[in-house]
Amino acid sequence: MGATRLVSLIVGALLIVASFSAFFTVNQTQQALVLQFGEPKRTIQEPGLAFKLPFIQDVIYYEKRVLSLIPQDAEEVILSDQKRLQVDAYARYQIEDPLLFYQTVRNELGARGRLEAIIDSSVRRALGRETLASILTGQRNDITRSIGEEVNASVSSLGIRIIDVRLRRADYPTATSQNIFNRMKSEREREAKEFRATGEEEAQKIRADAEKTRTVIISEAQREAQQTRGEGDGEAIKIYADSFGQ
Repeated sequence: MGATRLVSLIVGALLIVASFSAFFTVNQTQQALVLQFGEPKRTIQEPGLAFKLPFIQDVIYYEKRVLSLIPQDAEEVILSDQKRLQVDAYARYQIEDPLLFYQTVRNELGARGRLEAIIDSSVRRALGRETLASILTGQRNDITRSIGEEVNASVSSLGIRIIDVRLRRADYPTATSQNIFNRMKSEREREAKEFRATGEEEAQKIRADAEKTRTVIISEAQREAQQTRGEGDGEAIKIYADSFGQ
């Protein structure tokens, strides 16, 4: 009787565990793939309570929300006018087909590697047809739209849908930026030197004009003073002469 009771308890416990493991919940932000011994059996994309065979089936969850792919490093791209740019592009995407996603890339880490390679190739092809001027103007939106369409066509076989692709940064490489900075610095220094030289020349001219004006004023004052003294002396002599004449 004791052994029978023990067996009953074990069976009961297994049934309880099996009943709990047979059900799982899919949230609104999730989609699920049911595997049996590692082989996909069905996908569940609607939220709610779902059933699986206990002990022999497992569940993998994937995001339904929009995911972001942000590259770690910028890539150097050569434009059609042979200009070089450091570019990094970010993408937003969704897992649209969990079964296809599992069969091709398995998980988000695998998807990241494939997406980065595809986006990098598309960006290089697209920008290789453009000039620096077109990238810096309003055509940039058309370029990123074209890249997004090309990437979307390439990743549809991975169970992924691209929402959009954007150029997060498009800068000159470090060496080029330094050369541009040095050239601009030299130009500013040259302009400042010319300005100082022009200013010194103007200052010398002003000093010369002032000295000339000063000389003229002093000469005029001396002439007037001499004339005044001459007139005074003449008047004094006349007064003395008149006095003696009387």
